[in-house]
Amino acid sequence: MDFSVLSSVPNILQNAAILTVMVALSGYALTFMSAHMLARRRDKLKLVNKRLNEFYGPLYVASEAGNIAYRSLLGKLGKTQSYPVLDSELKEWTLWVTTIFMPLNDIREKIIIEKAYLIIEERMPQCLLDFVTHVVGYKAVLSKWAEGDYSERRSTIGWPPEFDVYVKNSYAALKAEQMRLMHSGILRIWRGAFRRNGK
Repeated sequence: MDFSVLSSVPNILQNAAILTVMVALSGYALTFMSAHMLARRRDKLKLVNKRLNEFYGPLYVASEAGNIAYRSLLGKLGKTQSYPVLDSELKEWTLWVTTIFMPLNDIREKIIIEKAYLIIEERMPQCLLDFVTHVVGYKAVLSKWAEGDYSERRSTIGWPPEFDVYVKNSYAALKAEQMRLMHSGILRIWRGAFRRNGK
């Protein structure tokens, strides 16, 4: 009987045990890393959804509605810009400002002030501050209108042209990121299921 074969059996068993432990540890590490990545993606998606639902989405809808209404008013008045507001246009102008534009402005102002923590940038974009200032200027004008003084017809603080561009671009970027995060997660789950089934 060859005892050298028997003496190598413990080495083979020892190597097999080490290999089993290494495979188990590798599987655990991969599972841990995968769970960590999924949790990070889930957290990112949650933040993107919150930004879309509570800040950029409502801002975008209110801005688009305001722009459509503004163009409609200009069309009705036969103008390409609202300035100057003529005496013959004053009744229509005040109606649209008080019933359409200011309620939309109030919605946007409230979102900016109450949900500022959801902005994408580290610092408050200047166009958002300019917008709030524009709205405040209109509040003073409306206060005068309420007293019958129509000497001022527009906010002394002009509309910030960058505002609409900022809102539209930020909304589009967040929607793209939302789709990427949602589809990359679904794609990975599908690939994982396909690999398990196909082996």
